[in-house]
Amino acid sequence: MVLLVLVTILWAFSFSLIGEFLAGQVDSDFAVLSRVLLGGLVFLPFLRWRGVPLGLKAGTVAVGALQFGITYLCLYRSFSYLTVPEVLLFTIFTPLYITLIDDAFKRHFTPVALLAAAVATLGAGIIRYDGLSQDFVVGFLLLQLANITFAAGQVGYKHLMRHYAGHTAARRTFGYFFLGALLVALPSFLVFGNAERLPVTPIQWGVLAWLGLVASGLGFFLWNRGACQVDAGTLAVMNNALVPAGLLVNLLIWNRDADLVRLAVGGGVIALSLWLNARYRTRPN
Repeated sequence: MVLLVLVTILWAFSFSLIGEFLAGQVDSDFAVLSRVLLGGLVFLPFLRWRGVPLGLKAGTVAVGALQFGITYLCLYRSFSYLTVPEVLLFTIFTPLYITLIDDAFKRHFTPVALLAAAVATLGAGIIRYDGLSQDFVVGFLLLQLANITFAAGQVGYKHLMRHYAGHTAARRTFGYFFLGALLVALPSFLVFGNAERLPVTPIQWGVLAWLGLVASGLGFFLWNRGACQVDAGTLAVMNNALVPAGLLVNLLIWNRDADLVRLAVGGGVIALSLWLNARYRTRPN
């Protein structure tokens, strides 16, 4: 769980950087593509091409396409249909999908994990809810697809590494994750990208470098490794821990207004969900 906490803090800072320096200024398809390419460069020196089972290669490529490629493609598209508060609100269903997909993998229903995910979703909703617009169906569906693919990628990697445990060091195969993401991000940029909205300032290039090398490269690796070390309920809850963390970073660094009462109450509910999962979990992950 330590790895998940560390990455939560890392990504909380990264989301603030996106909002301050990239959103509405740099083409989103190029931003995603650059993150994929730079993240892949981090693991290229470690990548093992031979001696890796085909199933492990293909599985990691699929995970990258789901968790990074399709997720980000749908996430960025949803901003065309939803307000920012709505986007934030509709991402809170990811924990529910994690528990349901994990149970589908195991063919076993885990009520405690689902309850913990539901409580975490409630806590995030308390923090993020800010009303809904009248025309949000398309955006909602896009974002639910993003939530499902992000959840499927996490659970899929967890089960994939369990199946191939001890065969090859994770760092030697994680480059295939970014190859899978590239199979989605590159065509998206070629079809939808706007070459007139590339980065123009050193700060924008610097933020993209940070997001690609650290937030994406190191971040996704550590997050997925952390996912392999916890049960599905804890993983589901931690997916919503980014909500209070991100708001705190935004408040402390950028001095943005935030409802501290809602932040405290929602954060407390998320913490309660972690306790519920740890206290009443009855079977191993």
